[in-house]
Amino acid sequence: MFTGIVEYMGTISAVSENDTTESGGNGWTVTVGDASCILDDCHIGDSIAINGTCLTVTEFSQDTFKVGMAPETLRKTNLGELKVGSKVNLERAMSANKRFGGHMVQGHVDDTATIIDITPEGNSLWFKLQLPTTALLPYIIPKGFICLDGASLTVCDVNDAERWFTIMMIAHTQSCVVMADKKPGDRVNVEVDMVGKYALKSLEGAMGSEGIEALVKRLLAKQ
Repeated sequence: MFTGIVEYMGTISAVSENDTTESGGNGWTVTVGDASCILDDCHIGDSIAINGTCLTVTEFSQDTFKVGMAPETLRKTNLGELKVGSKVNLERAMSANKRFGGHMVQGHVDDTATIIDITPEGNSLWFKLQLPTTALLPYIIPKGFICLDGASLTVCDVNDAERWFTIMMIAHTQSCVVMADKKPGDRVNVEVDMVGKYALKSLEGAMGSEGIEALVKRLLAKQ
């Protein structure tokens, strides 16, 4: 579990599509360098979120750590686009004594969104992002939580018909996350608020197979 408060921006030092070392397991691995500030309490098997994706540490040193990526992770996220030198958002799993400044983030990326516009206003930036399908839109509401590349942010506007939403990023956040350096056309990892997922799932279970419209009609008829 994470908070969506990015601790540090590390730098990709190695990418291997077929890592044959013991810690690589013949799979896709990424090594993050310049990360000593978050490795003082690191252990093999720990969870660290990279751009909002919960990943398992398989090897680490004083300054670097390695993680493996499953095919599903590469399909659902933008991590397959990482190259040596890429900056990434890093957050360790939440500890019991950590101040909870963001929102409950699982590190389970739902999909990616594409930045379609970036507009300055004062010292802040408006980001307009478009989703590939409508599947996540029921969970994205104005002033609701959303996690983008691992950063907890607030949704401003939502357009269901055109599948886009906006967020506004203050100057401080711009200096702490990788999204501020992205451009229109770049993809961003998206995790919607899990509370919304559970709420909708519970509602669907209560409605059964009839759907919300039929349920409303039946309740009105009873009245």
